[in-house]
Amino acid sequence: MLSSEPSAGASGETPSWQPIGSRLRRILGVLMEKAKTTPDAYPMSIAGIVAGANQKSNRYPLMNLTPEQVEDELLVLRKLGAAAEVQGSGRVPRYRHYGHAWLGVKGVEAAVMIELLLRGQQTAGDLRARASRFEPIADLAALQGVIQALVSRRLIITLTPPGRGQLLTHNLYLPDELKALRSKVAEPGYVSETLDESLESHTEAAASTSNAPATSVAPSVATALPIGGTSSHPSAEVRLLQGEVEQLRQTLAALAERVQTLEQAVLG
Repeated sequence: MLSSEPSAGASGETPSWQPIGSRLRRILGVLMEKAKTTPDAYPMSIAGIVAGANQKSNRYPLMNLTPEQVEDELLVLRKLGAAAEVQGSGRVPRYRHYGHAWLGVKGVEAAVMIELLLRGQQTAGDLRARASRFEPIADLAALQGVIQALVSRRLIITLTPPGRGQLLTHNLYLPDELKALRSKVAEPGYVSETLDESLESHTEAAASTSNAPATSVAPSVATALPIGGTSSHPSAEVRLLQGEVEQLRQTLAALAERVQTLEQAVLG
C-alpha cells in the first residue's frame, strides 16, 4: 500500500508539495518549463508568465489569465515556497521557481512533472515524446522506471488500469478536481481530451475557410484514444516540424517580453 505522505525526492531535499489549484499548477509548470527552454528570459516577468500560461501549444486546458491573476497566484506560490521574486537588472520584477526542491524531483522526473502540470493526463508514450524536449529518455522501459518512482512517492497517480494506453497524471489536483476527473475517465467510451484535438479542430476550420483541403492539415502530436486503445504517434518528420514551431513560439514570446521590458525602462 502506498504511503500518503510524500517522501524525500531525487533532489535530496524533503519536498513540501501539496495539492494546488489549476492556475497555480499552470504557473509553476511554466516557470519550470521556461527555465529550461528559454534561459535567456529567465527569471521571468509577469508579462512572460502570462504569455507562457496562455500559450496555445503544449497546454491543456487552454487558459486566458490576466496579469493581475498571475500576480495573485505568484504570491500564493511564494508563500508555499514554490517560487520567489528576484531582483533583476531593470525595474520589472522577475520570478523564479523552486519547483525541483518543492516537488523533490530532478532530471527526467522533473521533465515528466512539468509536462503533467502543463497538460494533465497522458499516456507513458505521450510523456516520453513530450518530456524528451527537456531530458533524453532512451525508451519506454527507462521512462517506466521513472514513473514507478514518482508513483511510489505519490507525485503521479494512475487513472486507468495497467496496460497499453494507460492514463497517468500528477497528484496535485484539489480533491474536488480529482474526483471529477476520475468520474469523467470512468465514463463508458471515455476519450482522452488533449490540446491536440482542440488545435487540430481549429486548424481544420482555418483550412476550410481558406479553401484548403482538410487532408493538408498536419497530424497532431497525440491522437485522442479510447481507454485501452493503441497509441498513435506522428512520424519523425512531423515531430521535428512541431518542435521547430514550438521553439519559434517560445523565441517570439521571449522577444516580446524583452521589448516590453525595454519599453518600461524607457518610459519608467
